Amino acid sequence: MSPSFFEIIQLSNGDYALRRVDDDGAPLVRISFSEEAKDMMDDRQMQVAKAMIAAGIDAAGDSAQDLDEDITDSGSDAEWFDAPHSPTLH
Repeated sequence: MSPSFFEIIQLSNGDYALRRVDDDGAPLVRISFSEEAKDMMDDRQMQVAKAMIAAGIDAAGDSAQDLDEDITDSGSDAEWFDAPHSPTLH
């Protein structure tokens, strides 16, 4: 399987999006800033969008690693999936 390359683009409506370079389909992630947020960022929306996407990728990687460790430590996949989980993320 060949590696995927991604790009962050600004859409025609001003939103920022993460998409595969070789795919013109729907973006994987879309970020939209309110007018108030745009005013506070002083034309740094692209830098903030990049930081938000990077943080999301890091968090997803950490979550996947934590999930792998939890399943490995418990010794049983069924125990982890049967355990109650909170829908609140902080």
